[in-house]
Amino acid sequence: MSCLHNPACPDADAVDRDAAHTVCSYPEQGWSRLCNGVIIFEDTGELLPDGRTIAPHRGPAPHAVAPA
Repeated sequence: MSCLHNPACPDADAVDRDAAHTVCSYPEQGWSRLCNGVIIFEDTGELLPDGRTIAPHRGPAPHAVAPA
């Protein structure tokens, strides 16, 4: 998918993929689609554009730096 935002949103394979802009949201169904094609669910699970799934993950984002 081609992002038209400036700066461009993170790619679906990037660790910070959740930082992409939301293009449609269905809170009553518990999911949203991001501009990079990722579908995110309210339980923090994800469906990537190529069909791979990311299990729900609570807590800090995987790319967050732990406090020193």
